[in-house]
Amino acid sequence: MLSILQFIVDIVAGLLGGVLLLRFWTNAIRVRMPDQIRQFVHTITDWLVMPLRRVVPGTRGYDWASLIGAFLVVLVASTVLLLAGASGEMMLLYALHRFLNWILYGFMALLIIEAIFSWVNPNAPLAPFVHALNQPLLQPIRKVVKPIGGMDLSVLVALVVIQILLFVLRQVFGYA
Repeated sequence: MLSILQFIVDIVAGLLGGVLLLRFWTNAIRVRMPDQIRQFVHTITDWLVMPLRRVVPGTRGYDWASLIGAFLVVLVASTVLLLAGASGEMMLLYALHRFLNWILYGFMALLIIEAIFSWVNPNAPLAPFVHALNQPLLQPIRKVVKPIGGMDLSVLVALVVIQILLFVLRQVFGYA
């Protein structure tokens, strides 16, 4: 029964945390969200971000309230481990590991979506938005990895680097 509860909590927390991370990332890189997405993101997250902004204001263009909100969501979702008998320290480390995983998997999802757009419909209405979200990740790679025969391999390289980072995270946190 505890695993079912964990599953439901993980789904809700993952969706909310992902939206909070998207809100943070778009503010950090100064990308304007399309109106429908912006409206969805703000409707889902304002209840948490607005009170947090009173305590943790944004600085230098970073919406720290959104990032802290995402961590709080993963922390609350990880408290289910306390029901299973885990210590508070173990729960905190697990929450940090999950938070970093959410960030890396979020970047992977954005890269995969961009690859799909480039193959299926590069002129899709959301394609420029996704491209702008990925630009800070891909630009440094594109300086090193030049297109080969007209093929841009930067997305593939970025996905490999993220996979390596996920492997390192598993090793650091002891989840081999």
